[in-house]
Amino acid sequence: MKIDFKAIAEKYGTPCYVYDFDNISKKYKELKDAFKARKSLVCYAVKANSNLTLIKHLSNEEAGADCVSVGEIKRALISGIKPYKIIFSGVGKKNDEIKYALEQNILMINIESFAELKEVEKIAQKIKKKARISVRINPNIDPKTQPYISTGLHENKFGVDMDTASRIYIYSKNSDHLDPIGIHMHIGSQLTDIEPIRQSVKIVANLTKNLKALDIDIKFFDVGGGLAIKYQDEKLIEPKDYAQMIMGELNGLDVTIVLEPGRYIVGDSGYFITQALYEKMNGEKRFIIVDGAMNDFIRPSLYQTKHKIEVINNKQTKTLCSVVGPVCESGDFFAKDIYLPITNSNDIVVIFDAGAYGYTMSSNYNTRGKASQIAIIDGKDRLIGASETFEDMIKLEKEYL
Repeated sequence: MKIDFKAIAEKYGTPCYVYDFDNISKKYKELKDAFKARKSLVCYAVKANSNLTLIKHLSNEEAGADCVSVGEIKRALISGIKPYKIIFSGVGKKNDEIKYALEQNILMINIESFAELKEVEKIAQKIKKKARISVRINPNIDPKTQPYISTGLHENKFGVDMDTASRIYIYSKNSDHLDPIGIHMHIGSQLTDIEPIRQSVKIVANLTKNLKALDIDIKFFDVGGGLAIKYQDEKLIEPKDYAQMIMGELNGLDVTIVLEPGRYIVGDSGYFITQALYEKMNGEKRFIIVDGAMNDFIRPSLYQTKHKIEVINNKQTKTLCSVVGPVCESGDFFAKDIYLPITNSNDIVVIFDAGAYGYTMSSNYNTRGKASQIAIIDGKDRLIGASETFEDMIKLEKEYL
């Protein structure tokens, strides 16, 4: 779909996020259809983009939700995700979050340590519930991705080793307040190599077979998420190849395959629109200064990621430049040393593939309000999140003056 970014900017102002909901549906269905030969549940990773209308859109597609906080669980429920399709993950769940999740009767809680298991058991006993759990396995496999988004090595904080996992399952089987129904893995994000995923699935599948031999009835095999999207020239894993590999490794296991895609579904469905304010030369160095900033979209600064950027004007000649924002940090940039045309004040600058970890990681740094969010559905634009005002930002502080 061709989006008129200039018209969007004129109507809603800048900076803003734009999401192509038709593409979101397409990506969801591609992944779901790839697993049609087996029982499967696609639980959208809410942390990637937690806009309520976007989650509602995926709920209408019959998606579940992978949540890492009580806030995300509440967002999923408000947006229409059924409790039996919600998974609660994360290494540091507070007791009140665990209690809330159990009271809502969600599908299962992903256990990340023996200490956490004991807390879940204690809370379940107190409120007279039986907690459905899965255990996140850390297979100690290098996912070959950016270190900040690697989660499958023992040096990472996520999951438990195989021996600990076995002890957790045996303990849970003998508990009156725990019901071990799932097993979980997630080795990292922006994965472009299928082999580490295969190795991890094989390891966790073998453990699952051993558990079933001990009469521990694992019903859900959660392979996590992490499939990459194309930011630059990444080689991508095709959904059908991904599905065939996983189903092959799980041959003989009667389990529902659970997937937790986030970036894969929304990443290349989103755009960050900002506006050129003016150009500046520092000696030979050219800067395009825009009204968006690192508080709006931090991925280039935090992860050193490179996003495709386009200037919406008719100029053909491109010269070397950096695209920077107004925040008082040298880290406030969207791109360094790329070729773009000379901009005039008010030219629209579009940053592509910004649908994941864009708005959800934004902040009010420098007392800047968060950007508005717009959905494109069947070619029509719709506001799904207003930009923050100064009053919005100070309302939780003002009463204490």
